[in-house]
Amino acid sequence: MRPSILIVDDDEVLRETLFDVFRKKGYEVFSAGTGDETLTVIRRYLVDLILLDMRLPDVDGLDILKKIKELDTEILVIMMTAYSDVQSAVKAMKSGAYDYINKPFELEELQLLVEKGLETKSLINEVRRLHRQHRVEHRDSHIYGVSPQIQYVREMIEMISKTNKTSVLIQGESGTGKELAANAIHFSSKRSAKPLMKINCSAIPDSLLESELFGYEKGAFTDAKTTKKGLFELADGGTVFLDEIGEMKPFLQSKILRVLENQTFMRVGGEREIKVDVRAIAATNRDLEQMVRDGLFRKDLYYRLKVMVVEMPPLRERVEDILLLAKLFVEENNKEYNKDVKGFSEEAKKLLVQYSWPGNVRELKNVIERAMILTDGEYITPKQLPFELKQTEPNCAVKVISDLSDPVLGISLEDMERSHISNVLKRLEWNKSKASKALGISRATLRAKIKRYSLDAI
Repeated sequence: MRPSILIVDDDEVLRETLFDVFRKKGYEVFSAGTGDETLTVIRRYLVDLILLDMRLPDVDGLDILKKIKELDTEILVIMMTAYSDVQSAVKAMKSGAYDYINKPFELEELQLLVEKGLETKSLINEVRRLHRQHRVEHRDSHIYGVSPQIQYVREMIEMISKTNKTSVLIQGESGTGKELAANAIHFSSKRSAKPLMKINCSAIPDSLLESELFGYEKGAFTDAKTTKKGLFELADGGTVFLDEIGEMKPFLQSKILRVLENQTFMRVGGEREIKVDVRAIAATNRDLEQMVRDGLFRKDLYYRLKVMVVEMPPLRERVEDILLLAKLFVEENNKEYNKDVKGFSEEAKKLLVQYSWPGNVRELKNVIERAMILTDGEYITPKQLPFELKQTEPNCAVKVISDLSDPVLGISLEDMERSHISNVLKRLEWNKSKASKALGISRATLRAKIKRYSLDAI
């Protein structure tokens, strides 16, 4: 959106001259000759900056300045005043004017003052945007769930957040909440007051990714009209989140490694090193260890990233959390769609729990939103749930629960699970990678269960 300027002066020749000058500069320009016209323009249009004459035929400049600020405190006002009114200009500054300029003035001097004012306005808007984003992301950094797997994830995040520069690798299937974990690490750490800059490495072409990460110097390539800071520079003091890092090409992997090791980099087309203080959090749904073996991912970068690893468990391994999350999504959508849905019918609950959720939490969220749009009653029923939820076999976790909970067996499900996991671990000589594969669960889930059942003490 083009910056907008309102020129307020009863001198028609000056008003038209300034109108033409600033319109040619590419601004959206309005003009007014009286105080009443000024207020009419402000009420009708969005104005960024006002050039306001101190003396108008129907009102004093200080009075109209006060009314402008009552209507919109964010409009920047530059007072135009004669030399004899310097004292009034000082009063205007105290009343909220951004600056003032004495008449007669050089056009170049006024243009520089306007450019400076609009740059200040742009910075103010950006700071406010970042503060709003910070509040939203901080709100969205809580990881919900009561399952042992999620409790273990929260414990890992708490430990990691106490460190300052330790690199983190978040692994997990698509939709498990890897970005949520990155938010939680950043906002629980001492870096929380500084920026959290994010980039999806698979969403940006290779030719642009380097300049997005490291920035570029003016003239570095054809369209480089000005110098631009990259994400690492913008995140100085904070955190960079590299989502889907497994999609990054090897030539960029080497540059990322250099930043992690030395905290320095060069902009594209630059000749000097820039030093930053950032923590890197990377996420992937791919098997980086296998990619290293296949020569698709740098071994040194892989080990540099995985200083601390957070494994986000798939939703099918968190059966206890499915209905809890579904209820949270219902509450969110009640606010969004102004509804008062109280929950789910018993049959709907059964379908939600037995489904294997290949799209994980993201899929659950989308399913609940769809159901909320379709339902007009107090409860979501199977009628509002997608076809695939009604056609699949129960996921393996639900099967185990139903198979082992027969009271005739005389043993609790927890005791049965503890015994089975213990036997598998002993048989595989406590090789956790092999044991997790044999049990059909992730390493994070296995670690959580080992802790839950105190199997390390055996």
